[in-house]
Amino acid sequence: MAYQGISDSVIKRLPRYYRFLGELKAEGYTRISSRELSEKMGFTASQIRQDLNCFGGFGQQGYGYNIEILQTEIAKILGLDRRKTAVLIGMGNLGRALAMHINFESKGFKIIGLFDKKESLIGGTVKGMPIRNISTLDEFCRENLPEVAFLCVPKQTAGEISEQLIKLGVKGFWNFSHYDLALKHPEVTVENVHFSDSLMKLSYRLDNK
Repeated sequence: MAYQGISDSVIKRLPRYYRFLGELKAEGYTRISSRELSEKMGFTASQIRQDLNCFGGFGQQGYGYNIEILQTEIAKILGLDRRKTAVLIGMGNLGRALAMHINFESKGFKIIGLFDKKESLIGGTVKGMPIRNISTLDEFCRENLPEVAFLCVPKQTAGEISEQLIKLGVKGFWNFSHYDLALKHPEVTVENVHFSDSLMKLSYRLDNK
């Protein structure tokens, strides 16, 4: 199901709901009220109800929310029930750390290819998956049709690689490169990750608390 007109602020809160519900389920909770959930998450009960009502609402008067059902529904909204195939470009320290330590399949993605141009990395493996030469990217994508690319490459090379991937049919990017991909290609879906921006926000918040 496609949801139209939902604000970005609501969408940004959904992963947090999903994560908290998973923690509650692991602690043995089976149901929870919006008030109890608000106390644990720091949102108001009204905000929680408004957010969930954007997708039809999932609570029952006098009962609250069934945690198992609510988490499953949020997973569907986030698309976690449909696994997207992805390639990871750039197997330096960051790319290797992502491939090693993130459980992508629980987040709705499956990495099917790792790529780099550095000779010393090509032919190595990460969690049993070979690191391929970037020169084979065209052939690999035509055969395997990945939907998404994770870009862990320098800004100066990201433009050329992203152009190549878009021509090969890639529709989404998790972009660590600081290259403004969304500005040039508004037709693709881009999630930019700027560690330095996050660190500067922390600095601001510490000085202005």
